[in-house]
Amino acid sequence: MKDLYSTGEAAKVCRVSQQTIIRCFDAGKLQGFYVPGSRFRRIPRDSLAKFMKESGIPLSNLDSGKKKVLVVDDEPEIVDMLVDVLERDGRFEVKTASCGYDAGLLTQQFRPDVIVLDYLLRDINADVVTKTIRANPALTDTKIIIISGLVEDEKVQALYGLGINAFMRKPFQFDDLVAKIAELLKV
Repeated sequence: MKDLYSTGEAAKVCRVSQQTIIRCFDAGKLQGFYVPGSRFRRIPRDSLAKFMKESGIPLSNLDSGKKKVLVVDDEPEIVDMLVDVLERDGRFEVKTASCGYDAGLLTQQFRPDVIVLDYLLRDINADVVTKTIRANPALTDTKIIIISGLVEDEKVQALYGLGINAFMRKPFQFDDLVAKIAELLKV
């Protein structure tokens, strides 16, 4: 867990521009200090948390430094195995949903870095979820990996056209999925 943030890191946590953080720092709205002998600003974790509360920015963004993964699948066995593999890896914080509705709520609250999304859910298909995510400017950096064993090649290409970042056909090796997540998130 980080105790000290640069303005760039604080901007990523708050999901605002670095200039916004610098302006707030310079205006005294965000407490911190200058690195001695330089113009670089540093912001303590407590100050950043206070600023986020006062500004209405979800504190869930101020995480442990792990990348956030949302797993959306209605097959409990797959979800359990994915959660186990991702959490054992140590680089990821994982939340799960079993339907599109819950996935939508968690996406807004959790702000995942990547969503691993089964194509066919009980209440919705992944193409609708993808369109919704891509229409939200706050989620432009969120990566989407679709998993399915039933989708034809033409449909996979259409999903890439909607903005997914990767497609993996079931059954797949869990290590391959972890590698794909790491590649997309550059971790």
